Amino acid sequence: METRREPNFLSAPDVFNLEQEALPKAIDSNWGTDIHVTPVWENKGMKNTTTNHPNSLIEAIRYFDDADRCLDFVKGLRWTDGPVVCPRCGHNETSFLTTRKIWKCKGCKRQFSLKVGTIFEDSSLGFDKWLPAIWLIANSKNGISSHELGRALGVTQKTAWFMNHRIRLAMASGTFRKLSGTVETDETYIGGLAKNMHAVDRKRKIHGTGYTDKVAIHGALERGGPLVANVIETVSATTIQASIRAWVESGATVYTDQARAYLGLKRTYEHKSVNHGIGEYVSGDVHTNSIEGFWNLYKRAWKGTYTHNAPKHTVRYVDERTFSYNNRDLNDLQLMVAVTSAVTGKRVTYEELKAGN
Repeated sequence: METRREPNFLSAPDVFNLEQEALPKAIDSNWGTDIHVTPVWENKGMKNTTTNHPNSLIEAIRYFDDADRCLDFVKGLRWTDGPVVCPRCGHNETSFLTTRKIWKCKGCKRQFSLKVGTIFEDSSLGFDKWLPAIWLIANSKNGISSHELGRALGVTQKTAWFMNHRIRLAMASGTFRKLSGTVETDETYIGGLAKNMHAVDRKRKIHGTGYTDKVAIHGALERGGPLVANVIETVSATTIQASIRAWVESGATVYTDQARAYLGLKRTYEHKSVNHGIGEYVSGDVHTNSIEGFWNLYKRAWKGTYTHNAPKHTVRYVDERTFSYNNRDLNDLQLMVAVTSAVTGKRVTYEELKAGN
């Protein structure tokens, strides 16, 4: 099973500061208007009032049908601070070969395209398919399956599956500010129901009762702020509390259920809990209803759209749903821009995805 290497991994793109300062400059020449991307917890009642750029899927398909426009769009988001930088040696002096739409580095003398060093690397598909795909996935409320994405783009299911995972990788970020104030934390389990399996599958997959053979996910939600979630190997006090310490500032107020894994948090936090075992779900301001609401949204997508995924890929589905939750008040274009801004420095190959299947 694949898990993140760092426990403090937030599944939402850490691009907001970049976009607020540099994104308008990067695309102003194309659209003639500023676009600001603000995280949902800092933005109340935002409306899509910008013009001269796509505001819907059909407009995005038409807009990104032009190869030069796609090149300018992605280039502007990738190199917002000025000159094009070689992804291989970091040299910032390059020459653009207009006939081939690639650059040549004056440092290492190697040529590179806009896709090199991004999730698009080694893909034969053009940006006229990649950018609408990002639009679709970033704006889907319950996810989009590889079969549906393949039909929409006119590619095979295998290609769409690979695109889906690459885009989910762009939705993940390795850094974030620690949660503070009042934080709810909880865990959940993902896996098929034994009663819905054929006898042969049930015998092969189910080796116990309850949560046995399911994937555990732990999350924390700052009230009025962001959500962070991660796949964990075991639901033990050691694992759970290590994640909480990595995610939450010392001294914060932490609300949990009565699970034994949370015992001992009072040494670092203002810890209060509700006892679900006796039917207590709210005690004054103490509850975990917000984080449990996210689990319901995640499971709605998992049961209604994906229906199944290999356990090792669960982390990427968590990244996708967490990104969607944390940015739920952004408009369609801003969601698409947020993902496209985060494609650099992230790459996964098909062999890596299929390894161990």
